[in-house]
Amino acid sequence: MKIYIYKGGFSIVKRSGVGSAVCHQEQMLRMTGAPLTDSWRNADVVHINTVFPDSALAAYVAGRQKKRVVYYGHSTMEDFRNSFIGSNFAAPYFKKWLCFCYGMGDLVLTPTEYSRRILEGYGIKKPLYAITNGVDTDFFRPDAEAGKRFRRKYGIPEGRKAVISAGHLIRRKGIFDFLQIASEMPDTMFVWFGGGSWWAVPRDVKRAVRRKPENVIFAGYVDRRELKDAYCGADAFLFCSQEETEGIVVLEALSCKVPVIVRRIPVYDGWLRENIHVFKAENAEEFRARLDMVCSGRCRDLTAAGRRLAEEHSLFLTGMRLNEIYQMEELS
Repeated sequence: MKIYIYKGGFSIVKRSGVGSAVCHQEQMLRMTGAPLTDSWRNADVVHINTVFPDSALAAYVAGRQKKRVVYYGHSTMEDFRNSFIGSNFAAPYFKKWLCFCYGMGDLVLTPTEYSRRILEGYGIKKPLYAITNGVDTDFFRPDAEAGKRFRRKYGIPEGRKAVISAGHLIRRKGIFDFLQIASEMPDTMFVWFGGGSWWAVPRDVKRAVRRKPENVIFAGYVDRRELKDAYCGADAFLFCSQEETEGIVVLEALSCKVPVIVRRIPVYDGWLRENIHVFKAENAEEFRARLDMVCSGRCRDLTAAGRRLAEEHSLFLTGMRLNEIYQMEELS
């Protein structure tokens, strides 16, 4: 069995969680000795991660050629809403397109039990498995020098608290709560990593970004080395996202042993435990309260447990789980 990871449209998604997931698949399969191939012709199994028209065509061609198609269900209608201009209007049509694309897979993999239940509710009849996107725990790990680089680059004095977040500049990622909290904590620096296509950002988000408080830095997209520096130099990772299928950046932050605060949403139920691995909040007021406790040291240190959870989602262990699924579905 030779596995081919289809990368059509990768240039579009490489700065997103889907892009990270594609890279993770390649890493985890190599780590576990799976037979990857760079040739479509030689492939027995084709991995598809995107839902662009070329991806659907690739799935169709693979099926015609008697290749097995593993379709990764990274997207749902729920996490498409409240994103870019027109996303709420287009969401029901996007759901139909997702069902069409995923329906061409011989099996569908999705990051969490939460997203698996959503796709099951769409009526997808193909075998559905929940398997984490994984995290590179060898790379994302505590590093004091990396943290110093982050603070030097952004001019954050050693004694000043720094809070970071990461994601596209969209409502769903909680940008408004992030900015409100920053405005109420002027002595703390807030840095947001990631951006997206500015032309697709809704007008209210653009306005909020332009009117940001002085203690907020929008750093834009950075490579993973610089993001690791930020995790290692921050006092907290604040992730206000309102909907996710997993959240790779949360795993990266936990792997670097930075205190993490997330929204109390269903995707984290059953694996990301409140007051064990992370702190959780419902709204800006609660986020602010949790953040005050973390920055002042008036709370339990959860970082060791967070690191252990990240290690349970390591690329090697995820690769082994992927191989188990192959065997169950007789792909190997």
